[in-house]
Amino acid sequence: MSALTTSLGTLYETVGDGVESSNASWSFGGTTPEHFDTHVSKSVPKYKDGHDIVLSLSDFFVKTDSTCYELGSSTGTLTRQLAQRHFASAKWVGIDVEEAMTRKANELLSVSPQHNVSFITDDILSFPYEKSDLIVAYYTIQFVHPRIRQALFDRIYESLNWGGSFIMFEKVRGPDARFQDILSSLYVDYKRDQGYSADEILAKTRSLKGVLEPFSTMGNIDMLSRAGFRDITSVFKYICFEGFFCIK
Repeated sequence: MSALTTSLGTLYETVGDGVESSNASWSFGGTTPEHFDTHVSKSVPKYKDGHDIVLSLSDFFVKTDSTCYELGSSTGTLTRQLAQRHFASAKWVGIDVEEAMTRKANELLSVSPQHNVSFITDDILSFPYEKSDLIVAYYTIQFVHPRIRQALFDRIYESLNWGGSFIMFEKVRGPDARFQDILSSLYVDYKRDQGYSADEILAKTRSLKGVLEPFSTMGNIDMLSRAGFRDITSVFKYICFEGFFCIK
């Protein structure tokens, strides 16, 4: 196993694609943004296909005066695509809590400037949202601690205009232990097929302990419903990954 130890004694292991992490301490900061797009597009099935679904759905909600948000915008790939698709209309704001991610997003934006998009380092739970017509969270909410997740869903619902949409893609748990075991096994097979070694897969799993907390399909729907959403459907499902489409 490829690993290194810092002067403080922390053991870092490679999780693939030049990304390193240690036990129960996965972070989107540090050097992760430099390798993020390559790593996530390989480790999350149909990652770019999900982007295409979000882009197509956005056409039904974005107006000439819309304000729209991506929560957990990372390097800004999806936000920039949405802004380009609606170049003459909406204002797009990507929000990420990691300064390193925002810095990388703005660096990439400077290569091909777009007047209708900005990236901000802030906490998506306390950010002062304007009323919006579209909010996207693409594999973000699963990293929000469960004790504050409902409060975030409540804020998202409140921030949307009537008739606005919230699109959320998440890793999901199976509805019971047997399904969960099978789905987890299928996902391990998927990662092996992507070229990740057994050691890299194990290191990534160890690094996500206590950091990634997915809910089941019904667990997510229950929280969305408690926030006020009544119109909820699934627009994507692959193994243990799902896209939820909600309208206020």
